[in-house]
Amino acid sequence: MNKQQLFEQIQKKQSFLCVGLDTDVTKIPAHLLDEDDPIYTFNKAIIDATAPYCVAYKPNLAFYESMGVKGWLAFEKTVAYIRQRYPLHFIIADAKRGDIGNTSEMYARSFFDEMKVDAVTVAPYMGEDSVKPFLLYPERWVILLALTSNKGSLDFQLTRDEQGERLFEKVLRTSQQWTDDEQMMYVVGATQGQLFEEVRKIVPGHFLLVPGVGAQGGSLEEVCRYGMNKQCGLLVNSSRGIIYAGSDDDFASEAAKEAKILQLEMKEMLGKYLV
Repeated sequence: MNKQQLFEQIQKKQSFLCVGLDTDVTKIPAHLLDEDDPIYTFNKAIIDATAPYCVAYKPNLAFYESMGVKGWLAFEKTVAYIRQRYPLHFIIADAKRGDIGNTSEMYARSFFDEMKVDAVTVAPYMGEDSVKPFLLYPERWVILLALTSNKGSLDFQLTRDEQGERLFEKVLRTSQQWTDDEQMMYVVGATQGQLFEEVRKIVPGHFLLVPGVGAQGGSLEEVCRYGMNKQCGLLVNSSRGIIYAGSDDDFASEAAKEAKILQLEMKEMLGKYLV
């Protein structure tokens, strides 16, 4: 999916919601544990319930890899289900990969050739040769970690060099030499608030994947005020606040309610801040 197609879906649905499929087998409704594949059964119900209100899904690989082969199969089936039933939804593998060139080439092959996802999150620390292999796939996306929502982001991302440039700013500026805004997005956490304004000075046209709204306390209104551009430029992720909204037989319908609430807020934000 290219940038224009993604924006068209945002306009059509009046939503820039990404539902994070951070599926923890210890938190799903107990009655699903009798299923042959409880993770996939849970995901499928969540996807069917939330698809009208979102434009993207983001399975977090840690939650699948923690289950070994069974978890990886559940991830594969989840991606295949979205591809089959909801082919216009954008799929992000939240894997945070990034290694020396030949290793990154294998990661890229895994996610783009085999899994057929649209995007993968990538860590920038090892530099250009660790990211380039992911950029060899037309209409596939690298989502580069830039300014994250966790408390530990203060440890490195906001440190300044002798010229006063912060590390996240260096990541944004340097990575623009590798490709354009048709293949690169950035992770910028919702808890960073007004720093979105600083991010937009450097990457005005790029899409930003924004975790941290909901359970982590980020403000959707603040993200939109400082971060939205003329093609929206935002994919705002919510995971726990949606997928664990209910814990009984009604878990899917409760997830749909929470997704719809966010979608309606996003519709209002699009009317207010889309420039």
